[in-house]
Amino acid sequence: MRASEQLESTIHERVIPSVEEIPAERRVELTRLALFVRERLAAGEPAALTFICTHNSRRSHMAQLWAATAAAYYGLDGVRTYSGGTEATAFNPRAVESLGRAGFVFENPGGDNPHYRVRFGPTAEPMECFSKTFGDEFNPQEGFAAVMTCSQADRSCPFVPGADLRIGLPYVDPKEADDTPEESATYDARSLQIASEMFFLMSRVRG
Repeated sequence: MRASEQLESTIHERVIPSVEEIPAERRVELTRLALFVRERLAAGEPAALTFICTHNSRRSHMAQLWAATAAAYYGLDGVRTYSGGTEATAFNPRAVESLGRAGFVFENPGGDNPHYRVRFGPTAEPMECFSKTFGDEFNPQEGFAAVMTCSQADRSCPFVPGADLRIGLPYVDPKEADDTPEESATYDARSLQIASEMFFLMSRVRG
């Protein structure tokens, strides 16, 4: 993986050191997910992960992008990451700005629900990120792991059609700090938490 210099700095100076802070109970769920990924890759099949929150606007996008970045960092070519919501809104610009500060590069075509093209490095293929429901045709319809990144979606979707594995991995919504002096710091902290857990996940796949 060749990430942008800014993203490389974020990974080595902030993300990897934060892996040690992941609580034991979350490591259990992440290890379950790592086993799913490892088994798929060992069978020569793609390992598809769909991250789900209510509006597909903040946490699920952060998880999708950080999981893809971590998989590339550890050389796991067969990992495919997606995101969706129980309803569609738009990729929140505050989350976009936070990921931009971490080093991701965004191309914004505009519109009410922009289909961002996102890169984590100069040679990486762009990922198309936009808000959609988890069952959207853009996402895998079967054989994937559903990762619930918010408590509300976790409660409202006890069953995800087509998923071979369902994992509850909720994060506190950074929306709670919108339009406050703590907004940027809160979004960056949530991004860092998600990043560290995705790097822990992919490191366990790598073994």
